[in-house]
Amino acid sequence: MTVPALAAEALADDLRRLGVRSGDAVMIHASLRAIGKVECGADGVLDALELAVGPDGTLLMILGAEIGHDWVNRLPEAERLPLLAGAPPFDSATTPVFHEVGFFAELFRRRSGTLVTGNPSGRFGARGRLAQDLLADAPWHNYYGPGSPLDRFCQFGGRVLRIGADLDTTTVLHFAEYCADLPDKRRVRRHYRCHGPDGPETRVVECLDDEHGIVDWPGEDYFAVILRDYLATGRAKHGRVGLADSELIEARDLVDFGTQWMNARFRDFRSAAG
Repeated sequence: MTVPALAAEALADDLRRLGVRSGDAVMIHASLRAIGKVECGADGVLDALELAVGPDGTLLMILGAEIGHDWVNRLPEAERLPLLAGAPPFDSATTPVFHEVGFFAELFRRRSGTLVTGNPSGRFGARGRLAQDLLADAPWHNYYGPGSPLDRFCQFGGRVLRIGADLDTTTVLHFAEYCADLPDKRRVRRHYRCHGPDGPETRVVECLDDEHGIVDWPGEDYFAVILRDYLATGRAKHGRVGLADSELIEARDLVDFGTQWMNARFRDFRSAAG
């Protein structure tokens, strides 16, 4: 039996039942496959999100960037600059999203009216009433930290919407890594070829290690563990959006929970290991 595709309005109704309100600022983590068939495909999903938050709402996504020369950042720093000399530069306006973020984020980036930050490591996209406030003058270094779109999102009372997303996919927890009161957090320096005012130039980005984690942690990704522990508190809203099990979470509450979790668990782990 063929399952009919959902209309955007029907999907928006699912979002409203989950708790999404007109005027909300919502950060999206969505699996199109988990949602199931929607009229107009990914465009229909984005239409539904815009219907749910309404004309005064705001949508935020992490985009990242698919950069062909990023492999040099796996090499010692002294070896990187000569290899970057002729590399095609990152262009925030045209470079596709990081492939692991998915097709929906690329559609979001390309839709008319989406604003995009210019950082090759931590590129965000936003659309709606608060888009400019979230993204303007985003920090180049520590792009998930104080003053970042994630920090501002929490200040604006933003809510994290997870539609069929993996447990380790909750970007706002990177802000918790900056808030955690821990010594010797692991940091990285990355080099990118970017467009500059006088042509292509090589620029450095310095930040906490958001790829491998701020501390050594055995086993499952600690973002997944934090989110599972948070969901067990019962403070998230749960429901179905299309066919996808979904959660709606107050961003500030999750960041506070994640910060406290890291402060306690990472210190305990280091004490036991030391």
